[in-house]
Amino acid sequence: MKTLINGAPCDTISVNDRGLLYGDGVFRTLRLCDGSIQQWQRHYARLLKDCSTILLPCPAEILLLEELEYLIHGVADGILKIIVTRGAAQRGYAPPLQPDVTRVLSLSPTPVFPEAFSKSGVRMHLCNLRLGHQPRLAGVKHLNRLENVLAAAEWDDPEIAEGLLLDESGYVIEGVRSNIFMVKQGDLITPDLSRCGVSGVQRERVGEWARQHGVAYKCIDVTLQDLLDADEIFLANSVIGVWPVREILGHQWHHHPVAQTIQDWLAHDSN
Repeated sequence: MKTLINGAPCDTISVNDRGLLYGDGVFRTLRLCDGSIQQWQRHYARLLKDCSTILLPCPAEILLLEELEYLIHGVADGILKIIVTRGAAQRGYAPPLQPDVTRVLSLSPTPVFPEAFSKSGVRMHLCNLRLGHQPRLAGVKHLNRLENVLAAAEWDDPEIAEGLLLDESGYVIEGVRSNIFMVKQGDLITPDLSRCGVSGVQRERVGEWARQHGVAYKCIDVTLQDLLDADEIFLANSVIGVWPVREILGHQWHHHPVAQTIQDWLAHDSN
């Protein structure tokens, strides 16, 4: 893995960095394909919005692009991660009035997944952990990811590719590392994320696909039974693209026409 911290090759940060001490920061994960950073404008817009939500100054776009270009020089494919923290400061939760923001940029190899995950679909584990409600942080990719860590620790079966997360009210929210979608009677539905959960760039793109193709797209509360009664289910994030879901709690799906159509569309839409 290659790493830049505040523009310099390095793999250490201050023990007083608030990202380490309090999870005080945000992040984005991007794909590098054929030497090109995928969906940059969308990711930077999300980064800017998330920084604003937690009252964190966002690094300038031109600065991040310069550092990313340095990082990816001579590399065709990989996974890029941008972390922005409120930087090092004195002890205490209260944020400094003029933070010295820390930028951490890293490049890792693209993970290799079984081809069957994208073709015939994946099995999901229903997590026991329930996501707590915090509307102020809902949708934000902040660094406090302990709920996801604990949820991901619930299974070690390599045949299970992802976990399904419900909130404290029992509504479906997302996968441990992905957004989730269902198709029911021609409508494309994704859970409402106004109380908790992370809104990824691929979620935005799937909604755009629906609007371009005249498909009804709804962001609503989804119960577990609603999900199990769906005609089709799929997952999406910037690393995996789209994975159909073939099994949850013994319920199985064998046909994934919408997921496969969106897979093809996303693969050819690099904007």
